[in-house]
Amino acid sequence: MKVCLYGVGAIGGFIGTRLGLAGECQLSAVARGATLAALQTHGLRLQQGGELHRAAVRASDDPAALGVQDLVLIAVKGPALPDVAARIAPLLGPDTWVLPAMNGVPWWFGAGVPALEAGRPGGATLESIDPNGHIAAAIPLARVIGCVVHASTRASAPGLVEHKMGQGLILGEPAGGTSERVQALAALLQRAGFEATVSADVRRDIWYKLWGNMTMNPITAITGATVDRVLDDPLARGLCTAAMAEAALVGARIGCVIDQTPDDRHQITRKLGAFKTSMLQDVEAGRAVELDALVTVVHEIAQRVGVATPFIDALLGLARVHARAHGLYPAAPVPVA
Repeated sequence: MKVCLYGVGAIGGFIGTRLGLAGECQLSAVARGATLAALQTHGLRLQQGGELHRAAVRASDDPAALGVQDLVLIAVKGPALPDVAARIAPLLGPDTWVLPAMNGVPWWFGAGVPALEAGRPGGATLESIDPNGHIAAAIPLARVIGCVVHASTRASAPGLVEHKMGQGLILGEPAGGTSERVQALAALLQRAGFEATVSADVRRDIWYKLWGNMTMNPITAITGATVDRVLDDPLARGLCTAAMAEAALVGARIGCVIDQTPDDRHQITRKLGAFKTSMLQDVEAGRAVELDALVTVVHEIAQRVGVATPFIDALLGLARVHARAHGLYPAAPVPVA
């Protein structure tokens, strides 16, 4: 199977190396700069269980040089996705699958959701994550397999990934139900050592993961604190609880019901210990933050379905100001006089 990694950071490198070690895939990767140089010199590298694993990969900064693939794994940060969409065409053949292994709400999330499609000339396009629908046009929904990643990894150097915990992957058809292609991909990932499961409602799984991430990520990014310190403060924890209650109401309007309470989820988060969220890591590294796919989109969906979200709105505003002050988020448009 020809598999191309579009983005070889913490998640792309982790999944790609494991697939390479399983020996069933011909791997290629689109990369740039120091990551491209590292891949061309060393191949894919994964530090796991006290051992350094390597897998061969053909790497290029030009998708056209890699040709049509059977599967394209997109594992980039949200701000980089428009560039991926603009350059991905040479990798896509008539039967190519696209697996976005990314944080937050994906660009295709609103398709087929009556509450988001009703009365909108642009259909279910979510402007906060896919302005003007350019991503959806470049990557048709029929190609997409939904994915939720439950793993903690980090890129400690270009082309080198360290695995900390977790190896769960949830796969599913965007429209729901099951299919032969999702079953086949899950089986491939299981043979590569992942705890890959098939979901009949992957949108709900995406919303459930977001339910926790949409508070902890921006709060830790603003404060510089690990998640345990946020939960240890009763007022900070209360803010998380209130915002999560709002997000649960929004989820119920779009068919993504949350069966837990915020306190239930806090207990799960506590098991991570002194954990740094991906957004905090991005702030510390001076990288653009994934605010839109994690928080702005929740604000947008809430407005569409008529749910008031004052706590989410306040959190979004603070996180946006903080990120802009550090040059990690686009500047606000200048008001017209």
